[in-house]
This record gives sequence, structure tokens and C-alpha cells, in this order.
Amino acid sequence: MALMQNQPRFHPGKGLALLCLASLAALAVLAAQGQRNIATTMPAAGGAHMHMAMTNTGSGAEMRPTTTVKPLSCERLPNVPGKSITTALVEFPPNAYTPRHRHPGSVTAFVLKGTVRSQLEGSPAGTYTAGQTWFEPPGAIHLFAENASAGEPAELLAIFIADDDCGPLTIPDRDPVPH
Repeated sequence: MALMQNQPRFHPGKGLALLCLASLAALAVLAAQGQRNIATTMPAAGGAHMHMAMTNTGSGAEMRPTTTVKPLSCERLPNVPGKSITTALVEFPPNAYTPRHRHPGSVTAFVLKGTVRSQLEGSPAGTYTAGQTWFEPPGAIHLFAENASAGEPAELLAIFIADDDCGPLTIPDRDPVPH
């Protein structure tokens, strides 16, 4: 079959973005169909569930339920030496709150169900519903994430691009001491 002259060409610099979008779309479809037992290839984490520790004080946040991060996969990126892509399901029980933290690499979050409020340092808080996304640059301070509902759960799919070690996905970050 002959190539059409106006056929789009593959751009190597866009390959990582396309890989992320394809992974996100496929996992969102599986999650929507209730198929959350996706094969796990997490050498470091072993598929363990991680709960965000409550360290925030002052507004009753320490009394709220915690989020649960369930790594689904971690794969080395052969075209980006030293980097891996990790996909995780983040579950927010009703009224759940995640305090100030950061991530070791870039993160794209895709809300699967419910409503999640989130704020990065230097930006206004945003409210995201099913089908909406946000991006967190490497090392950005994530001031909080919370389930906006006190009665319904929320879930998001998080795609991380970080170093090859498939290590911790979330790093607690304490509030700076006032001077």
C-alpha cells in the first residue's frame, strides 16, 4: 500500500506523551468496566498498597480518612534511558484528605469517578470531576488533594514518569517553619 503524502509522521519527541495518553486511556476503560486486577509488575513495591499519612494540623485534617495508592504497573522506558512509567490507582474514601506532599517525577492525574479538589503551591485550588486531568511537574509541592464529597468515594488514575527504581511515588513535605 502506498503512503499518502498528507499522512502524519511519527515524531520521536512525542512518543512519551503518546505512551502516557495510551496507557491512561486503556486503564481508564478497564477501570470503568470494573477490571481493576491489572497485571502488576512492580519490582520494588511488590504491588503493595500505600496509605497517605495524615500530618496536617489545624483544620481537623488529621481526623479525615486517608487516600490509598495502589500501584498497577511500573515499566522502564526503553527510549528514555534511566526513566520509568508507573501507573497507580488512587482511591479517596468519602471526605478523604491527602496533606502536603511532592512526587519524584512528573505526574498526570485523571479522575475516574467522583470529584477531587487539588492544589499545587503557587496555583489556585482546582475541582476536577470524572474525565478531567491535571499535571504536576517534578518536585512541585502538592498542597493537598481531597475528595470533595462527604458521602461518595472518588478515584483517580495517576501516571508517573520518574527514575528507573520504581520507588516511592509520594514524598511527605512538611509545612515550612514560619520566620
